[in-house]
Amino acid sequence: MTIAAVIEEKLLSAFSPLHLDVVNESNNHNVPPGSESHFKVTIVSKEFEDERLIKRHRAVNSVLSEELAEKIHALALHTYTEKEWLDYYADNTPLSPNCLGGGK
Repeated sequence: MTIAAVIEEKLLSAFSPLHLDVVNESNNHNVPPGSESHFKVTIVSKEFEDERLIKRHRAVNSVLSEELAEKIHALALHTYTEKEWLDYYADNTPLSPNCLGGGK
C-alpha cells in the first residue's frame, strides 16, 4: 500500500470527512522520482467545529504519527469546517509552501 493510501485510509477512519484530498507533492521537491515524502492534505470534517487551527493540526498529526516519524518529510495541512469549506475554500485551496531542502 502506498503512503498516500495509508494517509487516506487513516484520515477517513478517524475523521469521517466530508471532503478529503491527499496529494503527493514529492515531485515538486529535490527527491528521487517516485518518492512519497511530501504531501498536501485538505480535509473537511465536522470534528473541526469549534476547534482552533492548532488543535485540528495536532489531531491530524496524531493520527499520522507513525508516518510522520518514519516516512513523511513534509505535510501541508489544510483543515476546515464544513462552513469554512463552503464559504471560501472549496474553489480556493491554498498552495503548499516551497520546500527548503532535505529528503534526498
